[in-house]
Amino acid sequence: MSLPRNPQKPLLSAENWTTAAPAHHVTLLTKDGCHLCANARTVVRAACQDTGSEFSEVDITTDAALLRDYANFIPVVFVDGVPWDQLRIDERRLRDVLS
Repeated sequence: MSLPRNPQKPLLSAENWTTAAPAHHVTLLTKDGCHLCANARTVVRAACQDTGSEFSEVDITTDAALLRDYANFIPVVFVDGVPWDQLRIDERRLRDVLS
């Protein structure tokens, strides 16, 4: 029996055994100059760091569809790809969903 092998990584790479998958993936939609976005960034980063969740931020001005759909609602938080909260992000509620 032959196992598929990725020649770029050793068969028993240490990262496969020691790196835990993130609890959740949180995406924050923002744009420059948005004071609510700055507040949300602080809340989301802290909650993600404390819960072992992955964090990414997307500037809606870099994508015409995002700008069209979310311009009046930012910041918007997605948890695992699902819209979760917008405008003023409640840190306690976010931590609860990420725990």
